[in-house]
Amino acid sequence: MKEVRVFPTAEAMSRHAAEEIVRLAEEAAGVSGRFTLVLSGGSTPRQTYALMADDHSLRERMPWSRTHFFWGDERLVPPDHPDSNYRMAYEAMLSKVQIPSEDVHRIAGEHQDATQAADEYERVLAEFFKLGRGELPFFDLVLLGLGPDGHVASLFPGTVALRERQRLVVANWVEQLDAERITMTPPVLSHAACVIFLVSGAEKAAALKAVLEPGAESKRLPAQRIRPQRGRLIWLADREAARLLEGHPESPA
Repeated sequence: MKEVRVFPTAEAMSRHAAEEIVRLAEEAAGVSGRFTLVLSGGSTPRQTYALMADDHSLRERMPWSRTHFFWGDERLVPPDHPDSNYRMAYEAMLSKVQIPSEDVHRIAGEHQDATQAADEYERVLAEFFKLGRGELPFFDLVLLGLGPDGHVASLFPGTVALRERQRLVVANWVEQLDAERITMTPPVLSHAACVIFLVSGAEKAAALKAVLEPGAESKRLPAQRIRPQRGRLIWLADREAARLLEGHPESPA
């Protein structure tokens, strides 16, 4: 089931997202003893991550020592590079709280070979979740963003990774960026108790409408491939991103 929540500002959306993440973390850790979270890169989630670490109430409630952090995708760069998704999350959140280093499962973007990095991360997932052949990891929460072209993680329109059904993590050549990325595949990103999209900014409005209210002639966008079968799908958007949507009143800030 799909839920759409619209907020007056990006700040209001970010705070709601932070509160929702902490609530889900408390819930999962209370039931199973741990919380498995897939982090999104890009600029949109930065404020949410910062709030989780900087807001006293949220920081105190978050079960940091029982949370395992994963990444949905990564650039082929070292962890200290300005373009690194890991670095963004580290600077905004992870560096500010006490987390066991073995609970931070980053993608090794410093590899020169993207396929090697993807293979290595697939092994990380298989070992952590004790997966058998053909099994998928089941995350408590997957956070995702939305690109103006409808891409999600590093699943861009027209790329080979969109058709992947067997692998957990792949190297994906993105022609429009002239770059290779490492990304979880659509079946993995969809296999979660909850998937939350964070979308802000007017430049995302057309893509958000195309994903949520596709016309008969619309092209299928990468974000539409993320469809949890066993969990919830929640879209959080600010007013600017949601301006073209019909019938979605703003949620209380």
